[in-house]
Order: sequence, then C-alpha cells, then structure tokens
Amino acid sequence: MADGEQQGQQVPVDFDESKMHSAYANTVRTANVGDAVLMDFGLGLPVQNQGRQGLRIQFGSRVIMNWAGAKNLAMSLGNMIRQYEERFGEINPQGGAPGGAPGGASGGQQGGPPPQL
Repeated sequence: MADGEQQGQQVPVDFDESKMHSAYANTVRTANVGDAVLMDFGLGLPVQNQGRQGLRIQFGSRVIMNWAGAKNLAMSLGNMIRQYEERFGEINPQGGAPGGAPGGASGGQQGGPPPQL
C-alpha cells in the first residue's frame, strides 16, 4: 500500500481512563520553560485575615505540554467557548456563566511566579 493510500484510513484509538482523576479548578497559572507550557490548576477561595478580604489559591494539578499540544488545546477551547456563547450568551470572565446556564464559567488568574519543575 502506498503512503497516499494510508492517509485516508482511520487509525483506531484506545482511550484508557483507568488512571484519570477529576478536580474542579477556577484558577490557572501559566508559564513556559523552553519547549514546554506549564499550567497549574487550582481552587481560589475567599479568606478573611485580620479583617481584610483576600483570596487563597490552592494548586492541585500541573499539566505540562509541548507547544503543539498547547495550540491544539487553545483551538479546542476556543471552539467550545464559541459554541457555548452562541447557545447561552457571552461569558463574563470575572463573573461566571450567563443567565444561569449549566456548566458555569468562572474567572481565572494568570501570571505569578513561574512554577518550578
């Protein structure tokens, strides 16, 4: 079979989810180190300390991707967000999902010191 003939064929993919875990995150801290993109996902919770309101962010998961994977993720998220907003209205990055729509969106944070590997 020639190379051109193989391009049209589908390759079977086996999804193994046996070691997957799920966690809710409303905050992401991003950084890059050379050829990798780092994303730390965490939960930001309001706290009160000495009478002042603040925010405590507990990071629980780190995902490290190459740049091609990061671009694929960005395109996929962009498509998902576009479809969601077409159905439910524009998402306010600081305030959640529009009109009580399911799968509420929440604001995230970027920046901060780069995580250490």
